[in-house]
Formats: sequence, structure tokens, C-alpha cells
Amino acid sequence: MLKRKSWLGLCIVIGLIFALISPTISLSQSLPTKAAREIRGVWITNVDSDVLFTRDRLATAIKDLRSLNFNTIYPVAWNWGYTTYPSKVAKKIVGSSFMPKKSAGILIGRKLNKNEGLAGRDVMQELVTQGHKNGLAVIPWFEFGFMLPASTDPAGSDFAKLHPDWLTQKQDGGTIWKEGKDPRVWLNPFKPEVKKFIIDLVVEAVGKYDVDGIQFDDHFGLPSEFGYDSFTVNLYKSEHQGQVPPTDYKNEAWINWRADKITLLMRDLFKAIKATNPKAIVSISPNPQTFAKSFFLQDWAKWERQGLVEELLIQVYRDKLTTFIGELQKPEVKLASRHIPVGIGILTGVKPKPIPMQQIQSQIAAVRKEGLAGVSFFFYETLWKLTNEPAATRKDGFRQAFARSVARSSIIK
Repeated sequence: MLKRKSWLGLCIVIGLIFALISPTISLSQSLPTKAAREIRGVWITNVDSDVLFTRDRLATAIKDLRSLNFNTIYPVAWNWGYTTYPSKVAKKIVGSSFMPKKSAGILIGRKLNKNEGLAGRDVMQELVTQGHKNGLAVIPWFEFGFMLPASTDPAGSDFAKLHPDWLTQKQDGGTIWKEGKDPRVWLNPFKPEVKKFIIDLVVEAVGKYDVDGIQFDDHFGLPSEFGYDSFTVNLYKSEHQGQVPPTDYKNEAWINWRADKITLLMRDLFKAIKATNPKAIVSISPNPQTFAKSFFLQDWAKWERQGLVEELLIQVYRDKLTTFIGELQKPEVKLASRHIPVGIGILTGVKPKPIPMQQIQSQIAAVRKEGLAGVSFFFYETLWKLTNEPAATRKDGFRQAFARSVARSSIIK
């Protein structure tokens, strides 16, 4: 997702200006009926949040969410080149079976004490056990997809160093891509060994835990300036009578060729998930379609049409309500909503820029007015902690929005 420091420049112009320029939608007019089904989710991260790093803190968070009538959690399972759960697949490829305490401390901005961290625990099992006990669906979120931290990142794994031939390149041979201030590199989704790693990682989680599904976001793709490594160039040449790829990385045919290859990978992944656990839904949380395809080669509208997506949560991190609503009314959104639950990702804040509850409530109401399947919030820590408003005020705001408990929207019966 477009997160961390890079979120700041993309989505935050808030406060009094918003109140003056945005139309008003009454929340009370849009509350669900007793028969309604609605996704009420939240992404749980291990960045700027320590909720995953002690059992008690995690259990309290889940109880709080249940008390406010949330029904879904999307806990991070894969980021910074590590899993958050004990993984034999990661151990074999990365050299570590889960994120070590040092890296976790860097991501939350402080050193973890001796009672914190992932060692000696199975956080995903805790999430599943506590989540289901409290009536919450648990859908692990493979946040980083094909993205990795650059080898210079102190919080990152040694993945990029261990498998440099797995990385793709820009035209100049460079591998670094900036997400805000953070240097990233990208695994080559067209290479068989990369495909196998991603599929094995996901299948491991779906087979090991009683999860309700899995989720990928905008990082399950590739920035369009990449794909000029020798493997991908030779693959392209083999399918185009020896012609090399266009130098214009935004060339439509070149975009489509790479996007279609990622669609094929999505098909193989979907089949592998269903072969392992037919009841696990495949959820994605991409950017709006036009940007997703041109920027990340992620043609999610095609995925949906091919039956490869069972839940869609579109990241619409916009401040101005009219702009927000415009994204909800796009034809591809309406088309997808005829086939599967389509919800909207709403920004509740990022450190250090909070989002006011008024904006959050107005966006929830807009989603309901458009007849969409629900919402998920980015991210847990900004629901009622990293905010300028009192925690009690924030909780009251969500209690008002989710006045009664409802089952989540789902394609799986």
C-alpha cells in the first residue's frame, strides 16, 4: 500500500478546510439495517504500532475492536523481507523464520524490551484464536508482495543480498525504487523461482492456520519502470520475434504484456490457495484501477472478471469528499460490486498526521450511500491512539458508525 512516510504527501489535507469545502452526508441516514452484511475491517501493522508484540496487548486490541462492532482484521503477515509468523518457507529462502526483535524495534521507533517481540510465539495463531473467539474474521495481509527493503535498510532482511538475481531492474540497470524516503527493490514476478516463493509462502499460511482468507495490496505487482532485467527482456524477445521492449516504460503494449503476466501469476496463486483451503477467500486492496495498472501493472479489473478475486477493498485515501465519492462511482467499481463484495479502504491517519473523526464518518456514510460492501481502516494505531482527538471521542465515533453488530459481506456462503 502507499504507506509509511510516503502516505503523508499523498493523502493529508484536513481539518477546517475539509469542513468548509466538503458536502455533508448524514451518518445516521445510512446506518445498516438488522439484515445488513457489511465489512468492518482494520489493517493491523507492525510499523508505528507495537500491538503485535505482546500477547496481552494483542488480546486487548481484539476485544476493543469486537466491542465496537468491527468484524474483520487484516494483520500484516509479510513485510520488510520477513514474516510475522514462524515460517519454514521464509527460513529456507530468507534465513530467518520471522521478523527479529531488532528489526521490529526499528519499525516501531523504540527498542523492544525482553517481554516483547515475536520469538517464542506464533502471532498468527494468537490472532486466529483470539479473533475467532471474538467473532472477527482473520485475513492475513501479505503487505510487501514482491517488494523488499533495499539491502541498506537496517530494519530489512538479507533477502536482497541472498538472491540478487531474483531482482528486476530499470532501464539504467538500477534496482532502487523510493517509497517516500525508503529505498526499495523489487522481486521479478516473471521468474519461476520468485513465483514459487510467493505461492509457497501464501499456501503455507493458508494451510497452517484456520484463516478466513488472505489479502494482497498494491505491492502485488511491479512499478512500471521495472522489467528491463535480462531475464524479462529475453522473455519478451522470445514472444516478439526478437524485438526488445519499448524504451518508454509507459508504452501501452509493454504495460499490457507485463500486466498480463502478473494476471497469469494471480491465476496460479488463486488455484493454489483454493486447492489448499477452498473456504479461504482471496482479497485484494489495490489502488484505483487506472493508477493500479499504469503504475503497478496491476490489472485488478481483469482479475475480477476472471474470477480470481473474492473481495475487493480499494484504497481511496482522499481528503476531499467529492473526490472520494468520485472514485466510488467509477464504472469498474460498480461492475465489480455486481459480482463480489467491494469495500473501500479509508485512511484514519498516519504518523504524525491524524485524520479527524468527522472526515472518517462522512466517508463511511458515502460508502454506504453508494451501496458498497463495507470499509476497512488504515491503520489500527490511528483509530483512537495516534490522533489529536481524545480516545473516548474516537471510540464514540466508531460506536456511532457501527451502532449494531452485523455479519461481514462475503462471497463464500
